[in-house]
Amino acid sequence: MNGTFLSNIDGKNAILKKHMIALCINEGDYSIADLSKELNTSIPTITKLVGELIEEGFLVDMGKQGTNGGRRPSIYGLNPSAGYLVGTEVSRKSISVAVTNFKGQLIEYQEGVPFTLGNSEESFRELCRHITGILEKAEIDPAHVLSYGFNLSGRVNNKTGYCFTYFIGEDRPIASFLQSELKRPVFVENDSRAMTYGEYICGAANDEDNMLFINVSWGLGMGMISDGKLSYGKSGFSGEIGHFPFLDNDQICHCGKTGCLETGASGSAIHRIFMEKLNDGRASLLSDKYADGKEITLNDILNAVNEEDVLAIEVVEEIGTTLGKAIAGLINIFNPELVVIGGPVSKVKEYLLLPIRSAIQKHSLNMVNKDTTIKFSKLGEKAGPIGACMLSRSKLLGLI
Repeated sequence: MNGTFLSNIDGKNAILKKHMIALCINEGDYSIADLSKELNTSIPTITKLVGELIEEGFLVDMGKQGTNGGRRPSIYGLNPSAGYLVGTEVSRKSISVAVTNFKGQLIEYQEGVPFTLGNSEESFRELCRHITGILEKAEIDPAHVLSYGFNLSGRVNNKTGYCFTYFIGEDRPIASFLQSELKRPVFVENDSRAMTYGEYICGAANDEDNMLFINVSWGLGMGMISDGKLSYGKSGFSGEIGHFPFLDNDQICHCGKTGCLETGASGSAIHRIFMEKLNDGRASLLSDKYADGKEITLNDILNAVNEEDVLAIEVVEEIGTTLGKAIAGLINIFNPELVVIGGPVSKVKEYLLLPIRSAIQKHSLNMVNKDTTIKFSKLGEKAGPIGACMLSRSKLLGLI
């Protein structure tokens, strides 16, 4: 965005502008006097910078604010028309795409678009064609897109743009390749971390600045907000809770090791354990499908839970107990205000939450867990794509 403070985000005024936009993102609309107080900067300087941000298209005059007396001040907030943010979550066999305006309001959402991403440049080009096709159908001009965010599973280095689940070459970071195709800034992120940020900015979090997000999908991931900041770790790979050596079993994880928490507390664990029990002759609503040799998916099992299938409920309770014990340890270590359970498996709701709560009560310290709230994701399946939008905005603006 030439001609805006983004062309030199390290200048003194640019830093102040970033802080002003961050306040509007996190707290809402502001008067000039309140911005001056928050940033400890003179009213004339703030007035000048607000004017520039309005000219650059990032802020808008929201009109006069009601008061109990005296002159009513004008308030300023994010300009929803500043441009679009596009977030894409790449799942095993599909993608989901969200488009928001600059204020973070959802404009377009496409869920479960069939697509299997491969480790080739052509596959990534096809991914870009899918996204631009969705924009075209929604009558959104790609020229008005500010940035794109992509969520990928596994180890993602958001700074270098490399993902070690999808890899197209030592000298070609995925983010760089996508940016060359889409002609706009592109940011890649781990899926669980993006979901965490989506819930923090737009979802389950209220005033909590210390939050854990547990992504129970085919695998198991985690994101963490600490003192209002997204945690990355030294190499950008924090949150790999699924590969914590938690279990005393001989089940080989896809990482090649045994004993990983993911082998006993994830969607893949539900599927494996359920199929083992069917093979042992246990009865289920899905028994006929199994007997006919038809594929039984994780989604079939989760749907069976919500239809009160005894075997499916039993398996979900088993993995919920294992997961709850692990979360109890996290609560003891991090003492978070909020733990959010999300990902596809969370669709079974209380069937998962009850064993989690029971295990937390049993295994965590009462004086610690009494200050922790356990919630389900508010954004549901939209958490990842919306989180990708919000992360791409924050990274574009140099806020994180």
